[in-house]
Parts: sequence; C-alpha cells; structure tokens
Amino acid sequence: MTQMTQATQMAQMTPMVQAAQTVESVPAGCAEVAGLIGGGRAAEELGLSRSEFARAVQLGLVRAGPQGPAGAARYTRTELDRVRSAEGFPDALRERVETVAGAEAAAAVLGVGPSRFTRLARCGHLTPVGYRINRYRAVVWLYLTADLRDFAAREPGMLRGSAPSADRELMAARADLRPRKWRERHVGLLLRRTADPWERAAVLASVLPEDDVRAIVPDAAERILLGALAPPLPYGHPQVPAAAEVATRLLRAGSPDETGWYRTSLDFALTGARGQSKSTGERGPT
Repeated sequence: MTQMTQATQMAQMTPMVQAAQTVESVPAGCAEVAGLIGGGRAAEELGLSRSEFARAVQLGLVRAGPQGPAGAARYTRTELDRVRSAEGFPDALRERVETVAGAEAAAAVLGVGPSRFTRLARCGHLTPVGYRINRYRAVVWLYLTADLRDFAAREPGMLRGSAPSADRELMAARADLRPRKWRERHVGLLLRRTADPWERAAVLASVLPEDDVRAIVPDAAERILLGALAPPLPYGHPQVPAAAEVATRLLRAGSPDETGWYRTSLDFALTGARGQSKSTGERGPT
C-alpha cells in the first residue's frame, strides 16, 4: 500500500472512528429530562447493589440505552419499568444475578467438597461468570448461584461417585478449562448485545493476540476502527497494574485450537461487515 493510499484510507476512516467514540450528547444534569438514567441511579431504583446491577447488564437482563457523556452507560425509564414489571421482581432478579466466589463457596451450593467442585470446574462442567484477582495475584472465579443449582438438579450423578474417564484424562494432563469457558461465555454475552457487524467483529478481535488480529486484518484503518469499537473491560477488572496484568491474560485466547476458532470467526464477521460497508457506501458501523 502506498503512503498516499494509506493516508487516504486513514482520512476516510477518521469520521467513522470519531463516530464510534462519540456518544449521545446528553448532559449529566439533563439525563432525567431526556429520559435517560445513569447506572448508579438505575441500580438504586431496581433495588440492586452496583455489582448486582453490573451482572444484570452483563447477562442481558437489563438493557443499556444510548450512551451518556464520556461513554457512560444510560438506561431508559421504559427499560427499568420493563424490569420492574417482571414476575417475582425484585427477588427473582436478585436470584438470577447472585454469585459466589471461589471453590469453597461454590462447593457449598452444590453440596460437595471443594476438591470435587474444582475438578468439575477445571474439566469444563461449570462455567464461571466473572473473576477477581486476590492479593496474591491468584484468579478467584465467580459462579452464578443459579447455574450451580441448575447443574445439581440436571447432573446429580456428577456430584457423587468416581470421575468419568474423560475427566481423569484432563486432570492427568493438568488441564484447566475455566479461562476458556469463561471467554466463551463472555464473548457470547457481548455478541448478544449488538447486531452491528463491525461491533461484533470488534468483540471477536478483542479476544485475539495482536499478531493474530494483524494477520486477519492487514488494513491498518480497519484495525483502528476495531480498536475504537472494542468492548470495555469486564466489571471488576482490577486497576492495580500487577493484578491487571494477570486479569488481562484471561481476556486472550490461549490454545492454538481456541485461537484458530476466534480467527475463523473474526474472518467471517469481517466479511459481513465489509459487505455492509460496500452496500451502504460507508466504512464502519451504520
């Protein structure tokens, strides 16, 4: 690509990147007037803690509206009314977002010992919904209480007796599928929250190492756009550099087969995104 062509592409991309980063111009003090409410106020009105509310948004139980100043999430009165009108509110909503942290607490919900729970989780039978990094820089996985109860009711045989041969092989190989299973869930939830092909491609690109993204997306202008549309860090992602370094590794695909799956998915998503841009005459989200 010549310098002139690349410069032209970058100039064409600038409006799209700016559009991706620009948010609805609703002054913070006017949010109520405009029918948009900030996350803290929305959580309070739904009777949820900040962490419970963040989990409800992550799971798609509460849908965010247009963004406010500086990209802050905003929620409409209509959406809060919809959530409040659901059967069993607010207890049913709290039950759906309730989490437990670590093997001991999760094992207690299942009624098994921590070692059995750890084996079930490491072998991929139970999928974390989030993570924390403790003061020793160790990952503490979070599990939905509802998921654990569903598993206990669905797979009572897994809670007793010997481990199946497939699990024994995984444990002998010191496998740990928790990061991969979490990424699958994380990406799936993000993809459910948008139908825009460029935003969906950005979600997939965010899981891949930079070298893989560069190989799949050789156009620097497209990479800039995907970066601008990248999803925010998960709620609870640590700010302390040492802990953040550990957590950031959880965001990237690990094994070659996992990386290959996301590479293929990104390539497919980009085909659709470019097709949209070609049909609309614009490059980037419409």
